[in-house]
Amino acid sequence: MRLPADPEGVWGTVRDHLVDRFQGAIGVARVDAMLGAGRFVGVEGVLRGSEPYVAGRYVWFHRDFAPEVAVPFEVGIVYRDERIVIADKPHFLATTPRGRHITETALARLRRDLGLPALQPAHRLDRLTAGLVLFVVRPEDRGAYQGLFSGRRVRKEYEAVAPYDAAVALPVTVRSRIVKERGVMAAREEAGAANAESRIELVERRGGLGRYRLLPTTGRTHQLRVHMAGLGLPILHDPVYPVYPVVRDPDSAPDPASASDTEDFAAPPLQLLARVLEFTDPVDGRVRRFESGLRLVEWAEEGPAA
Repeated sequence: MRLPADPEGVWGTVRDHLVDRFQGAIGVARVDAMLGAGRFVGVEGVLRGSEPYVAGRYVWFHRDFAPEVAVPFEVGIVYRDERIVIADKPHFLATTPRGRHITETALARLRRDLGLPALQPAHRLDRLTAGLVLFVVRPEDRGAYQGLFSGRRVRKEYEAVAPYDAAVALPVTVRSRIVKERGVMAAREEAGAANAESRIELVERRGGLGRYRLLPTTGRTHQLRVHMAGLGLPILHDPVYPVYPVVRDPDSAPDPASASDTEDFAAPPLQLLARVLEFTDPVDGRVRRFESGLRLVEWAEEGPAA
């Protein structure tokens, strides 16, 4: 935060302003405790509160996070070097902080567990989707790897379990216009120029279920889930498509009343797995291919079930 102008001269010290500003939210004792613990920092270092108040001064601090329900699954490491980390994200764990998911995210865990505070994702997966995510170690490399995804120079292969329907002719390439509104959980397809493209292939069938290979060319929110549902093949255990077409997205605006909600981690998760990432490394020119070590629980024969 930047300290505001003080035309009436009521804040003689930095502490005076912090108390005035935050005592209603956390109390004077908590402000003093944070000052004593060195939780407030200026450009010159830790602030103790006795420093003279100067309008325009910058102050940084980390707020205390609300309690979060721990996601009881580990983040796997498929590959790591000095530039990138390829992680195997489990179902139910968000990729990056958003809404009420802050500390229980793949990014927060990896920064802490690997000791890499500057780590950043080059892309992200939906919270309910498992599989490969590419993280960038050094800030100077971030643009190059993020550019692979924004420039559509990454081959992404997903696996899904969904109903089998002989009437659906496969393989098929689906092109449509997908719109996702903030605060609405479900994306929708509407008329207009296509902005999403996915190739859908049937790999094998077991009774009334099929295992599908999904090859997205674009990366719209919920794209594969929308396209599969549009074909009449909704991905198994999808809580949104096609059952709940319009519901409020709890991640778009934190709801304090729901912060302690529990999730049934024993329930079968969405049967969607980001299985393969393949690209030419923008730094050294090598062709890279990574494959998830997870397997979808409804089709698992070997390897950890996702």
